[in-house]
Amino acid sequence: MRQEETRSVGKKIIIIGGGPGGYTAAIRAAQMGAETVVFESAGIGGTCLNAGCVPTKALLHTAGCYRRIANNAIPGVNITGAELDWPSVQSNKKEAVDRLAGGVGHLLRHNGVAVRSERAFPLSGNSVRAGNETLAADAVILASGSANAPLSFPGSHFPGVIDSTAALSLEEIPKSIVIVGGGVIGVEFATLFNSFGVKTTILELTSQLLPSMDGEIAESIRSALTSDGVTIHTGARLLCADKAPEGLAASFDKEGKSLTVTAELLLIATGRIPNTAGLGLEDVGVKMTRGAIDTDENFRTNVPGLYAVGDCNGRTMLAHAAMAQGESAVSHIMGAAQSINNKYIPSCIYSCPEIASVGMTEEQVLNSGIEYNVGRFNLNGNGRAVIEGVGGFVKIIADKSLGEVLGVHITGPYATELIAEAALCMCLEGTVEDIANTIHAHPTVGESLREAAMSVFGKPIHSLR
Repeated sequence: MRQEETRSVGKKIIIIGGGPGGYTAAIRAAQMGAETVVFESAGIGGTCLNAGCVPTKALLHTAGCYRRIANNAIPGVNITGAELDWPSVQSNKKEAVDRLAGGVGHLLRHNGVAVRSERAFPLSGNSVRAGNETLAADAVILASGSANAPLSFPGSHFPGVIDSTAALSLEEIPKSIVIVGGGVIGVEFATLFNSFGVKTTILELTSQLLPSMDGEIAESIRSALTSDGVTIHTGARLLCADKAPEGLAASFDKEGKSLTVTAELLLIATGRIPNTAGLGLEDVGVKMTRGAIDTDENFRTNVPGLYAVGDCNGRTMLAHAAMAQGESAVSHIMGAAQSINNKYIPSCIYSCPEIASVGMTEEQVLNSGIEYNVGRFNLNGNGRAVIEGVGGFVKIIADKSLGEVLGVHITGPYATELIAEAALCMCLEGTVEDIANTIHAHPTVGESLREAAMSVFGKPIHSLR
């Protein structure tokens, strides 16, 4: 956001959807002087706040604490008889969600945004229908989010086959679970349930766990999960589910062999799809590709005045990307264009250890033909990580001739916080030399970024060349 931007009074913007993209756009629009209305029928905060990012991380926080206590992993602290109080865990999760949702509602009211708890449907880029009422606007922003990707297979109707939303609100912890999908959602739930002592199995269709991540990072987290007792089958295609004494039997094909694994629950975590069905977009003439709304660099659809931000456009299905898109769309509507560089949007996975990345994977750089160097630093040589008792490494990929940072991949404690430094460096077209020349506080895990940068030159301080 530029400080010199001025308020432009007189415009009206209607936003359909109150998730991260929608409520951020609404606040930004109100700050710039627009009359703003948000339609949200399910709950302010959308999937991320109510049934995704926030409740998942709340449960993962408790899981991490329980994991350390139950395993007596806190040096010098001997704990016996630790018990899991699942109703209290769920209560804490709900309290966090309610508090944050209330905070977003307060921000909307404070900024003068009108919130209507009902569904709305676009009629054009300048009008929407809500019930029997038609409302006019200077622009309409679609921020309808995403939904769990359905996976139909024989036995998918059996009790015990659940999606990620249901997995967040279980009445009790199961003894065993099979997770179909080894992407971000699947890995986070595997971390969650395994930490609570649940026998956990992952079935991933592709040959790599976390198929969108850097291969070296993906292999590292696979090794960590396996060491913690998670069974992982890659190259595994689910065939069917059937009833079994333990609950369900999931049959899958792996390398031409039919195998079966049993568990109380079968969690379908095969990703999410744009939530565009039922909005009447075809009637309005909105162009879409496989259910995702087509948009340009300013998030305009082909219908004049109609914008689409967040998961519904299928570009980068992350809450922070939706927020940035919401701000950008509003700025364009108000005549103060604010572009987004999609190359530098970080991705975070709250596994144990955490994973974070920004920019290109090594596989992508290799396929692009760019000549590059790689710097790595193992956290075994980092004081703070040793104290925390959590391993991992930092990997920096840099252009060979200029030293420009092309990608940064981290696994270890606080990885999801550290990645912001890398993203900032890349947004400023920084080099590994810039990172190496920046003094980092000691003892911090952040020092590992500098060490990895120096490793690109073959001159790390706290590891062997």
